[in-house]
Amino acid sequence: MFELTINLKLNQKTPLYEQIYEFIKEEIKNGRIGCKSKLPSTRALAKHLQVSRSTVDLAYTQLVSEGYAESRPNRGYFVSDISLLYQSRNIELPEESKEETVDSHYAVDFSPWGIELDSFPFNTWRKISKNLLSADNKELFSAGHPKGDIELRKSLCEYLYEARGVHCSPERIVIGAGNEHLLMVLNHMLGDKPKIAMENPTYMQAYRLFVQNGNTVIPVQMDRHGMKIKELNESGASLAYVMPSHQFPMGIVMPIRRRLELLNWANQEPSRFIIEDDYDSEFRYRGKPIPALQSVDGNEKVIYLGTFSKSIAPAIRMSYMVLPKPLLQLYERHSCYTQTVSRIDQMVVNEFLQGGYFERHLNRMRSIYKSKHDFLLNELRTWGDSVKVFGENSGLHVLLMADNGMTEEKLVNMAGKAGVKVFGISEYYINRLENYYKPTVLLGFANLSEGDIRTGLALLKKAWRI
Repeated sequence: MFELTINLKLNQKTPLYEQIYEFIKEEIKNGRIGCKSKLPSTRALAKHLQVSRSTVDLAYTQLVSEGYAESRPNRGYFVSDISLLYQSRNIELPEESKEETVDSHYAVDFSPWGIELDSFPFNTWRKISKNLLSADNKELFSAGHPKGDIELRKSLCEYLYEARGVHCSPERIVIGAGNEHLLMVLNHMLGDKPKIAMENPTYMQAYRLFVQNGNTVIPVQMDRHGMKIKELNESGASLAYVMPSHQFPMGIVMPIRRRLELLNWANQEPSRFIIEDDYDSEFRYRGKPIPALQSVDGNEKVIYLGTFSKSIAPAIRMSYMVLPKPLLQLYERHSCYTQTVSRIDQMVVNEFLQGGYFERHLNRMRSIYKSKHDFLLNELRTWGDSVKVFGENSGLHVLLMADNGMTEEKLVNMAGKAGVKVFGISEYYINRLENYYKPTVLLGFANLSEGDIRTGLALLKKAWRI
């Protein structure tokens, strides 16, 4: 323990407790107060700064609520491990808002990140929340288990086995505030900054996170079945990040043979693992749902990631990771992890799963999205042979390849001038020089009405002279 010399400014509008909180937070973020360091007691710090003890209590409460510190009964306050949130003073987390928000100055925005929120089950969510809060259960407001509430993890086990064929047990599930957070936990846990192979093109949010955490990322090209195994073997990577059920952005569904080849690659070395990002597998419109890669993994080589961002709402900020047994032991040897999702949200989602509401919600959303999906494809069929649509069997976006003499850049720019936002496929290439595809754009449809889709396509057809 140590004394904190804080230059408090009594004449400022900023309350004293907030000045203390801001000072300590910055000291923690900049590494001047290290992980697990014990902070001065509230009594000692109040005496040292000549302020009331309640002022220091408020500052510490704020630090605890934001995860910078933790309170240990009968021992005091200790600094939390925030290396998962701030890797250094010069590195920031990638901004999620750039990709996940709809740009309001366009007449129509074909964002692949939107979802249909008009159909969110507000009444059910309100009812579950009210019932939980009316019980006066003070445990709702505690930090909870680092892996997440046990009841929710049990419910997830049942759901994942029934819906995705995933084999797991509650102790192997880790819940966190978004896939990015869980990937950071995984990266921190593995320690030696393993080389990571990624499909190219890929989900750039994950790519930026890996790079900013000091990993070497090896882009591996794809064929019509997914990541090329020959290039993966030559990459020297020990981790492979893939989206086998609906690759983003290409929409490829990896067939079983390529999945087995991928597992065979992982089985050749004890240190090799596969990260399976199963981000929107709930939405498939033709045939049966594709089982998860993890479901055919007999040697504990797949790290499975899932999220409620697409199936419920992005604001839930709740994802889950299923660890293979060798990595579970490694995870449990690290003691600095804390839970980043509130217990209230976890319990609401658990009731949503257990009460059958989630299944009904998914069935409804599948029907809504299928209707929009089919409407979009039917409209595009009237365009004739000047465009080719692919990646259309799953998910919440399709790809449109244009053959009208325009470059991808011109397609995007001309669409923007017409008041329509579209996204070029090259944005998702790790190395854009290796873009072997003809001019192609992504068209997301989840957050658009049929009227919006019709209007947007009419504007695009005119702008692209099709």
